[in-house]
Amino acid sequence: MEADKEIQQNIPLADRMRPQVLEDFLGQEEILGETKLLREAIKTDTIPSMIFWGPPGTGKTTLAMIIAQQTKSDFIRISAVSSGLRDLREIINRAKSNSLASRKTILFIDEIHRWNKTQQDGLLPHIESGLIILIGATTENPSFEVRSALLSRCRVFVFKQLEAVDIKTLIKKAVKDKERGLGKLKIKINDKEVGVISRISNGDARIALNILEYAAMASGGNITLKVIEEASQKINLLYDREGEEHYNIISALHKAMRGSDADAALYWLARMIEGGEDPLYIARRIVRFASEDIGIANSRALEQAVATYNACHFIGYPECNVILAQAVVYMAKCKKSNELYTAYGKAADDVRKYGNLPVPLHIRNAPTKLMQDLGYSKGYKYSPSFDYKEKQEYLPDKLKGRKYLN
Repeated sequence: MEADKEIQQNIPLADRMRPQVLEDFLGQEEILGETKLLREAIKTDTIPSMIFWGPPGTGKTTLAMIIAQQTKSDFIRISAVSSGLRDLREIINRAKSNSLASRKTILFIDEIHRWNKTQQDGLLPHIESGLIILIGATTENPSFEVRSALLSRCRVFVFKQLEAVDIKTLIKKAVKDKERGLGKLKIKINDKEVGVISRISNGDARIALNILEYAAMASGGNITLKVIEEASQKINLLYDREGEEHYNIISALHKAMRGSDADAALYWLARMIEGGEDPLYIARRIVRFASEDIGIANSRALEQAVATYNACHFIGYPECNVILAQAVVYMAKCKKSNELYTAYGKAADDVRKYGNLPVPLHIRNAPTKLMQDLGYSKGYKYSPSFDYKEKQEYLPDKLKGRKYLN
């Protein structure tokens, strides 16, 4: 019995404090509220195949474990990181045996986005036939990472970052709980410190409990702001350089600059920099912005953007953060014009529509006698000779008179 208690204490606080029943689950009211269909499906053990999508620490795995506790089905849990087709074949055989005994099989795949096309395709016929009920958990946008055929056979439930009030409730429970939490340590922590932990955890329950546990161990139970700062070391920002949030934040930066909101642009820039984004990636996006959204309204913008890229290349982090800030504010405050962007789009549409239209003979080069005899360059008006006021067609015949710029 003492050995069991020792093992329990060696388990991280975040795992010990996982809710065991649906009534203790915090957050996600939009999908798990009292009147929601998912809650009823879990209670009646009639869940469909599902994908849980959301940031880390929002309860995806916890909800799957609650389902495991409540279901009469055979619940199998695997990680996509360490499993593959061989494991899937064994699970299918097990599911077939369950089916013969009139028992359902629920397969929970953590980080399902890490399975490749072949592995995901291997699931399809068995979900389609009802042999397996799938619960997949992912932090990545399933539209990009989960096969469309598989996605169409599942309900997608979107998990959101936990609210501060939920994180605070969880921290206070962990402090008081003598069985699974830190109750026996008689921790001293006031509401201010609880609020700080909830804020810097960014809606991630696991991070909040990890900070609390480390702070409790390091301080002997007297948790102060200084101890929390040491425990958190560096705020864990939600910024995945290869995931969807990467694209969400660069989109936010671009749109804030386009909307001339320099303050918002600085905020999104700081999110990227503090999250560890490559400064040259940010600089490249600013270069693109200078032509796409400012263009001929201020031709100096492109100069500023290129200078920013070169400066970031020269000195790197951390010194280049203010250089990026200067560029972002400059772009946000510039007069805007997307005339170049839309004009090029129209020209490109014509290229796709009409294909390789022939270059008019009069504006072709004629380096050989044969080309001259064929009419190449015949009738061309040399612009300087006409004080640049010559009347001459430069587009293919099918596009004569076409205007792309306003």
